[in-house]
Amino acid sequence: MALVDEAKLHVKAGDGGDGCVSFRREKYVPRGGPDGGDGGDGGSVFLEASARLRSLIDFRFRAHFAAERGAHGRGKSQHGRRGRDLVVAVPLGSLIRDAASGEVVADLVTDGQRLLVARGGRGGRGNGHFATPTNRAPRRADKGTAAEERWLTIELKLLADVGLIGLPNAGKSTLLSRLSAANPKVAPYPFTTLEPQLGALHLDDRLCILADIPGLVAGAHQGVGLGIAFLRHIERTSLLVQVVDASLEHEEVLAGFRAVQEELACYRPDLPARVRLVALNKIDLVAAEGLHLLELAFDRLGVPTVPVSGMCGQGVEGLKLAIGQLVAAATGIEPRQEA
Repeated sequence: MALVDEAKLHVKAGDGGDGCVSFRREKYVPRGGPDGGDGGDGGSVFLEASARLRSLIDFRFRAHFAAERGAHGRGKSQHGRRGRDLVVAVPLGSLIRDAASGEVVADLVTDGQRLLVARGGRGGRGNGHFATPTNRAPRRADKGTAAEERWLTIELKLLADVGLIGLPNAGKSTLLSRLSAANPKVAPYPFTTLEPQLGALHLDDRLCILADIPGLVAGAHQGVGLGIAFLRHIERTSLLVQVVDASLEHEEVLAGFRAVQEELACYRPDLPARVRLVALNKIDLVAAEGLHLLELAFDRLGVPTVPVSGMCGQGVEGLKLAIGQLVAAATGIEPRQEA
């Protein structure tokens, strides 16, 4: 499942309807008095978080959203109809900013959470409001007020249970396709994955959301490679599984592990602690002795490992079991129930 994780949109609420100047005109009632109705209030624009959405792709094709304006007042004290509100659905994990100031407006993380982003204009008063003992036939009514409008940016941060991270070409996409029904692009060259990918891992009667985060390189926290655009997704991921290419030289594997750890720490100091498991991938290309030495090295670092081959499927069931145990044991984490 591909993801579009940034969007810009313009929202405009409805203007208020104008008040009406009118006088009661009936036979035998020569001075019926003012009966102009009030204008209706304009509709407002809301953003609402929806668990059914996983991407901002719809905003690539539509960037302008407007609520209905209020109807004008009419004679015989007929008030204008209020404009309908507009509710725009956005995915869970959407960070809303004001485009002009960059100020964070809200963080929408709960299904059904609603945010007012543009308030509708007030309807104008009809001339009946301006009658006085000395001016019983006022020819004055208010115009409806203009509605709020603004440009907003939406930044999507994934709400996944487990994130797969690692250097480019470590085999994360292949593992994701083995662990779930996801079908990401797989190729033998770095940066095959250019957007975060989501997959669903079935754990008995539970459903665990996996996110394949595009490869990290040295300097990612400063924007190198795919950079901060994808580091943001790790912030909301409950657990991290670091995938390493075990077919490389022993020291190269450990250096790659440390490089990713350093990038996580530079972006946010608490992130390295979320790496609770290392998947030693491509073990079909590793001798038994070399694999044993790698397991000992990571054991000394205090990080549990699971040997696996995304290409051959070897060890995948063991990796699923290890992920399930970590998700179940993590404090405050409840794997999502399947709908």
